[in-house]
Amino acid sequence: MNKIIQTALISAVLLVACVPAKKVEDIKRKKEMCEEELSSLKERHRKIDEDFNEAKSELEELRKRNNALSSDTTVMGKSLRVMTKNYDKLNETYDLLLEKNQQLLKGNQRETEELFGNLKQSQSDLMKQTAALEEARKNLAAKEDNLRQLESELEKRESRVNELESVLSRKDSTVNALKSKVQNALLGFENKGLTIEQKNGKVYVSMDESLLFASGSYNIGSKGKDALKNLGEVLANNGDVNVLVEGHTDNVPLNGSGVIKDNWDLSVKRATSVVKILLENSSINAERLTAAGKADYAPIATNDTKAGRAKNRRTEIILTPKLDELFEILETN
Repeated sequence: MNKIIQTALISAVLLVACVPAKKVEDIKRKKEMCEEELSSLKERHRKIDEDFNEAKSELEELRKRNNALSSDTTVMGKSLRVMTKNYDKLNETYDLLLEKNQQLLKGNQRETEELFGNLKQSQSDLMKQTAALEEARKNLAAKEDNLRQLESELEKRESRVNELESVLSRKDSTVNALKSKVQNALLGFENKGLTIEQKNGKVYVSMDESLLFASGSYNIGSKGKDALKNLGEVLANNGDVNVLVEGHTDNVPLNGSGVIKDNWDLSVKRATSVVKILLENSSINAERLTAAGKADYAPIATNDTKAGRAKNRRTEIILTPKLDELFEILETN
């Protein structure tokens, strides 16, 4: 800047000899205005550079914090890089203007007007870039707020999932322990018309007709009563288990009279007979037990063969650990 001033002074001295004083004053005034404009623009350019570097840093941080917003921030980053290139071009324009300013001092009026026009255009472009940068910063701030909200929501959901997984894990352990207890209690009856299976978080105790009932009857034999009493001991010691007793038949029509008229009646009566044997254990709360009849509408084998029909004539006792804690969590969520 000192060199420019010195050059200006020398030029002014030279011009004094051949140029009218008024024109010299005009040139000096234009020179001073140009220098002020250039100084102001450089200061604005420096501030914009600082804002740009800050925005770029914020953009990089936002990229790292959540991949879900990576697409938007990538676009934003490209826009900022374009701005950087524009700033570089503006710097080149400033250098060119400084060079041309020296020529202004030699009295080229046309070039002076052209340079002033370029200077105004540069100032306008710079203001547009500043506005665009400010808009980009606002968008980044909005994205960051959205990211924080998403992270908070993800943390809450992760906590709920962990809580549910813990409850389900305890439930699975409870079902495994229950199955083991039932197997121990009915050890002498397995493979003798009785099977025990664990599925869908429940324990299924299936008893063939041959173990419990005579054909077409709902009166339980002595062997079946022994098995049910052993099962009742397990249920009495595990009060948090609900019991569903389902009676099943084959598809052979039952044309009876009196209480038992068809397979529906037979399946329901067999289920209630089992429930009554279980309730002989006074420690079992009747509210835990449910009796249901399915007739021949839930077969596990074909009814086209004798062996298949025999499998379908069964009574299933379905043991379900209470899920109160799990339901409370789900309702809360």
